[in-house]
Amino acid sequence: MVKTEYPGANAIPLVCDSPHSGTYYPDDFNYAVDFADLRRCEDTHVEKLWAAVPSVGGTLIHATFPRSYTDANRTEFDIDVSMLEGAWPGRAEPSQRCLKLGNGLIFSKTTSLQPIYDRKLTIEEVQHRIQTCWQPYRQALAQALEMASQQHGKRWHLNLHSMPSNAYERLGLPKGKVLADVVLGNLHGEACGADFTAFVAQAFEQRGYTVSINDPYVGMDLLKIHGDPQRQHHSLQIELNRALYLNEQTREPLPQFGKVQADITRLLGDIASYIQQQL
Repeated sequence: MVKTEYPGANAIPLVCDSPHSGTYYPDDFNYAVDFADLRRCEDTHVEKLWAAVPSVGGTLIHATFPRSYTDANRTEFDIDVSMLEGAWPGRAEPSQRCLKLGNGLIFSKTTSLQPIYDRKLTIEEVQHRIQTCWQPYRQALAQALEMASQQHGKRWHLNLHSMPSNAYERLGLPKGKVLADVVLGNLHGEACGADFTAFVAQAFEQRGYTVSINDPYVGMDLLKIHGDPQRQHHSLQIELNRALYLNEQTREPLPQFGKVQADITRLLGDIASYIQQQL
């Protein structure tokens, strides 16, 4: 349920992960919503856009399970207990996003706010999802980052995502703003140093992409856990506007997919050079 692609001989302390691009829907999902609507929760094809990570010396980790089944970028306590049949035996600390939008550890709603289930989930099936999806993903990412730290003393982590072209509307934010092509999130500097954030922003801008920082996405749990600039542990979330490369209705790549992928491949080369200069 988790795939790790390792670099060749010239490894650098770059770890990239895509927790939301999985498209394998387990048989025990038992959802009760239109499948096309459910698929809109995916960061479809993000791992393909960043496929060149190993070729520049980085490690690429991505989920094969869909985020609507289990979201590896949420804490294991981000659970809406009203979804469950019976009393949850552990901690339950649902976020506002979980309660308002239905996007917690286990999604209750699609991005169009349609209920995913016509039933209550059992305690056992939620625990199974945590044990078979959430925990292996977290472990794979933590191990790759720890190895990078041990080998080089510093590390750079790119947390890879895509965002719907109506992101502001989706989040209930004021209308009239134009969504950037790329949104970089660094938890307002708590997860990634300003220099690396600025470098990545400039690298996108040089290729003609508009960039915003921490607007409207600042980063989630994986950045909170792994980002610590004071220790030279830099974690940066990258959100790509899906309208750049994806038919958001069919989930099929647009004709310009290849150009975006090629731009990212070249950008990864720039990032690799930056990292090598910092070592």
